[in-house]
Amino acid sequence: MKIFVLLSRIPWPLEKGDKLRAFNQIKSLSRNHEIFLCALNDDASVDKNEAKQRLLPYCKEIEFIDLPKIKILWNLALAFLKGMPIQCGYFYNKNAHSCIHNFIQRVQPDMLYGQLVRVAPYLQKEKCKKTIDYQDVLSYGMKRRMDTASFYKRPIFNMEYKRLQQFERQIFDEFDVKTIISDSDRQLIDHPRRNEIVIVPNGVDFEHFTQKDSSKIYDVVFTGNMAYPPNVDAVDYLSREIMPIVWQTRPETSLCLAGATPAPSVKAAANDKITVTGWVDDMRDVYAQSRIFIAPMRIGTGLQNKLLEALAMELPCITSPLANKSLQASENEEILVGKSPQELADAIVRLLNDEDFAQSIALKGNNFVHSHYDWDKTTALLEEAIRRV
Repeated sequence: MKIFVLLSRIPWPLEKGDKLRAFNQIKSLSRNHEIFLCALNDDASVDKNEAKQRLLPYCKEIEFIDLPKIKILWNLALAFLKGMPIQCGYFYNKNAHSCIHNFIQRVQPDMLYGQLVRVAPYLQKEKCKKTIDYQDVLSYGMKRRMDTASFYKRPIFNMEYKRLQQFERQIFDEFDVKTIISDSDRQLIDHPRRNEIVIVPNGVDFEHFTQKDSSKIYDVVFTGNMAYPPNVDAVDYLSREIMPIVWQTRPETSLCLAGATPAPSVKAAANDKITVTGWVDDMRDVYAQSRIFIAPMRIGTGLQNKLLEALAMELPCITSPLANKSLQASENEEILVGKSPQELADAIVRLLNDEDFAQSIALKGNNFVHSHYDWDKTTALLEEAIRRV
């Protein structure tokens, strides 16, 4: 089968969740199908040659389309005036649309596959079988950001929330296959037939992320793209509300915040007890150098890849009810869950003080992730849904 894949970002390097999902799905699908990849690009720092070399083993043909910054600003203004989601306006470009249409006409694929609703405007009118990967519920992510935003930003987030919610509902009937990352996300799609959406979880590359012996430098670690608002919020929560409680009983406890492009507020969190690494060449080293992983997510949607990676590397993990709602690990057996700064701090202290308990949580968590989150197994669910149509 010929599958045309359209992405809003070049899926390399793998520092963002959507890139990780796209790269691994392409890799798995390429075993049985011809993949024709088209990716938009708004990041001048991306090494497109390196990205092509990484992707060529899995793709029959690759095309990257740059989105000029000046046109992005113009299209944001148009989206605002037309009542479109700003997300869609940001990634939409008339010239790009023409290139994508011509690519599709030339290839004549059996299936179009678009990742995230922001690329849907490029595919809506194509007369071909179509799949849209909602991945996360972008509208609800906006709603959660609105709930924690400054009062002067709330009207903007509220507008985008309502526009995205309407757009997510609209495109449902325009695509033959709909996929999403978890059942909890599926239930947030505002459509009466939302249960038709196929759940395709993320996975872990178990050959890459595996237990690794290393001397421990950090007591607690949190990883991710440190410019992504839900991660920035988690850093604020962790450094200002959770760790001060930990330091009351364990003042020597160290925290590592590891990930690309740290926002100014993340950089400002650095002190003698908190290390901010910035870009890390191999995140496995940071996991291996840490005793505990924590993901205290308060906003955002979807399945946290950082949790899957930490579980795969046999770290005892702590998270929030929001993140575990998608993960579905057993509380107090495979993972610890805290609803408040006090509960999260208590979980950190307990794992640091009780090595046997920490080892038990780590082992059971590792068994859990191996059982439920394998890329080939999860992508097989996508492949089966595509084959049905």
